[in-house]
Amino acid sequence: MRLMNRFAKAAVFALCASLMSSFAWAGAFDLPSDGKILTGAAQQTYISGRMHDLRSGKVKITFSVTDGWEKQMLKAGEADLERYDYPAAKTNRILLQLHGGAYVQKLDDLYRITALTQGKLIGARTVYSLDYRVAPEAVYPAVLEEALAAYRGILASGARPSDIIVVGDSAGGNLALELALALKEKGLPQPAALILQSPWTDMGTSRVSRVTNFKKDLILGEGTPFSGPVVEAAYAGKLPVDDPRLSPVNADLRGLPPMLIQAGSYEVFLSEIEDLARKAGEAGVLTTLTVYPGMSHDFALCLPELQESIDSLKEIRDFVNRIDRAK
Repeated sequence: MRLMNRFAKAAVFALCASLMSSFAWAGAFDLPSDGKILTGAAQQTYISGRMHDLRSGKVKITFSVTDGWEKQMLKAGEADLERYDYPAAKTNRILLQLHGGAYVQKLDDLYRITALTQGKLIGARTVYSLDYRVAPEAVYPAVLEEALAAYRGILASGARPSDIIVVGDSAGGNLALELALALKEKGLPQPAALILQSPWTDMGTSRVSRVTNFKKDLILGEGTPFSGPVVEAAYAGKLPVDDPRLSPVNADLRGLPPMLIQAGSYEVFLSEIEDLARKAGEAGVLTTLTVYPGMSHDFALCLPELQESIDSLKEIRDFVNRIDRAK
């Protein structure tokens, strides 16, 4: 997909924020037990209508640090790093959130809510959210350097790598993979796992699902603010878009930590996500790929009221628990 212009970017993330704010969570940062169950044409009609109705962004979300969380502001290179501690946690797990948004979207309240929801779900004692600089002002390797600074800072705080879970969606999934590849190159310890939600793994445009799912993806496809094909990725700078430093699906994946990869069957990134999972498995990486039928890109972020979204978050919890038991 093409990097959207700033107005389109603002519109789509206001939309997702509206969806998140209109969904009544069971409690502050808690996961509901049940969601809306739809199938077939009714499912797609609902998603289309929901996205259309809320595209104006009239409903705003308001994030506040509640439910026992404590906030600190830190720096990671040139980026801001938000730290949230939950003293009542029963584990030493740490969640590092690398947010999405095509490398042109700043951290917002939608992502803060998502980070603490995921953090509480996995029993994390500490959650970090990296508010990295964005393109076109910041191009490769600026954001990767900030992610490395954040990771090094977490290690310097005394954290064990085996307690760190890196979560990234869309462009954040791209960054999570590039972070793990950079750690390998520099001989630094890997985190316990990567959680990749609809990761953007190929900055090119030639994958099959970019065409076959263009009309099916109701969040990233035709008629949405993200609908234009990728001609130029602003974060790429002077690098070719197929360079492994931008498109980790083309990288040597040996030595990376266990991965949980989640995708929707209707998303435009599906082909590259499937290729990533296959190549990671062939490289000896413990890899789990789950494709949720009928779901569009980043469905758990934008449509939290659906049962598929709730199931995907439960899968994250269960995956982290399995990895922890296997230590």
